Amino acid sequence: MDFTISPRIEDFRRRIADFVDDRILPLESDPQAYDAHENIDLAHLTVLRDQARAQGLWCLQLSPEYGGQGLGRVGMAVCYEEMNRSVFGPAVFNAAAPDDGNMMVIEALGTDEQKDWFLRPVAEGRVRSAFVMTEPDPGAGSDPGMTQTTATREGGDYVIHGRKWFITGAEGAAHFILLARTSDDPGRGLTCFLFHRDQPGWSILRRIPIMGPEEHGGHCELAFDGLRISARNVVLAEGRGMKVVQTRLGTARLTHCMRWLGLAKRCMEIAAEYAARREGFGIRLADRESVQIVMGGLAADIEIGRLLVMKAAWELDQGSFAQKEVSMAKIHVANLLHRAADAAIQINGARGYSKDTVAEWIYRYARQARLVDGADEVHKMILSRSLAAEGRDFWRWDVAPERAS
Repeated sequence: MDFTISPRIEDFRRRIADFVDDRILPLESDPQAYDAHENIDLAHLTVLRDQARAQGLWCLQLSPEYGGQGLGRVGMAVCYEEMNRSVFGPAVFNAAAPDDGNMMVIEALGTDEQKDWFLRPVAEGRVRSAFVMTEPDPGAGSDPGMTQTTATREGGDYVIHGRKWFITGAEGAAHFILLARTSDDPGRGLTCFLFHRDQPGWSILRRIPIMGPEEHGGHCELAFDGLRISARNVVLAEGRGMKVVQTRLGTARLTHCMRWLGLAKRCMEIAAEYAARREGFGIRLADRESVQIVMGGLAADIEIGRLLVMKAAWELDQGSFAQKEVSMAKIHVANLLHRAADAAIQINGARGYSKDTVAEWIYRYARQARLVDGADEVHKMILSRSLAAEGRDFWRWDVAPERAS
């Protein structure tokens, strides 16, 4: 593949970088810019979102029809990495989970009616959304096939019963995508639905406290006790829930990696800045071989992560599910982010452990990376199964067709 990017993508990358430098990074040192859950305060977010929209940096992942720029997955990889140089960045550009993945899957698979009432308000930033899949034991986690929540057909409606938890963004979301079981068919037993928060028959039981800073709306436990959803709000078709999940999660997992690379690079900046000026026992930290080894190793690992992400993004742009490529990127980048945050704290010493930098914020946030959208072990299992099925072809090169002479 060609590793050059188009001038158009570079223009977006450069303008995003300038916006992050000039408008977002200064807020990180202002305690008033944070909400009670350590994300950007909504008042500050609203101002920044208006500025990003005015500069044409809004919702780059969607087509122009829905207010985006149609960058494709390769362009997103470049720009999302730049956005998440700040811990506040993705939300400012309407590129944060779970809205990001929800918008892309409805744009790809939704009906015109679903796009109008569900997608447009999220794309315009008027409402937030959530993806409702994960359940308490023994229900669905990394394996959607374990879904226990049921959807029973009654005339023109489906009636939902069950429980979900760790639903990101549920508190404050207006639009929801729900995965439920419509039959015991192992291949076609799951269906995805759209519903609005004002519909009766469901409730948020609690916002689950977590270790790290939270996305807007937290991670919530939901109960469904007779929610009625019209058949016209089925996504794709009854029994095609796994197709919807695969379409959404493949790209969503990779966009996590794109953003995490930006955070990993930020950790390197925090470490490098301090190491360059801090002296001890007559020598700068940056001149110590032990620090150089850490920094050099992380620099290489970040570049490996960027290559894995770009390969997966390119595959997605070619129409592939890129399951192997996404899993490899997810494993590597999730672990890389944790190591980078740990190194930034260690090199900064007590300053790194304090809130004088965002290294400790990133460190707490990073631990979830090895769990969300499939734990490390699940993705390694996927790769092992692919290896068993493909043998040496697991590492094959795709060959371009010969050109006519």
